[in-house]
Amino acid sequence: MAFGRRAQNKFYSEDELYEYAVGALARRMRTVAELKRLLRARVEAETEYGQTLVELIIRRLKDNGYLNDSQYAAYFSALRRDNQKFGRRRIATDLKIKGVHGDLIDKAVNAAFEGISEEKQAREFLRRKRLAKPKNQKETARVFRQLARGGFSTKTIFSILKKWDVDDGVLSQLEEETSQRGD
Repeated sequence: MAFGRRAQNKFYSEDELYEYAVGALARRMRTVAELKRLLRARVEAETEYGQTLVELIIRRLKDNGYLNDSQYAAYFSALRRDNQKFGRRRIATDLKIKGVHGDLIDKAVNAAFEGISEEKQAREFLRRKRLAKPKNQKETARVFRQLARGGFSTKTIFSILKKWDVDDGVLSQLEEETSQRGD
């Protein structure tokens, strides 16, 4: 057997697959979609038996309280808000990538940012990234891009840049570029 490859013909019983799933969840929280991807790699997902087995394991994990996307989204949102200082958009995008349903994302992100000032959060993000007041147009564009990647609205970004007394010409140029892109 080649290094790093597992036997392709191994068939997992329901109990073996369940134990694997519990172990995967013990290592870190996962969404339903992430866990399904892991389980499908362990069974022949194209077969009806494989699909049924994966759905059965997911149902069992949900029933036992080990798998819950709404709890995952709430925890993930609070963690990313507090540790990485990300904004709403970034957290929502990251949850979408992880396979969380849109309604759960909206609820979790809204709950996580209830009573939080987006501008204050953006300033904390800038401190975390060690970004200071820009001295020229190039640095202003860099700060703008960093804040946009951090998930902050253009309104908040322009508010911060205006308070830093960034040249109006540079701000109007950035506004023009963002309106052309449709942000």
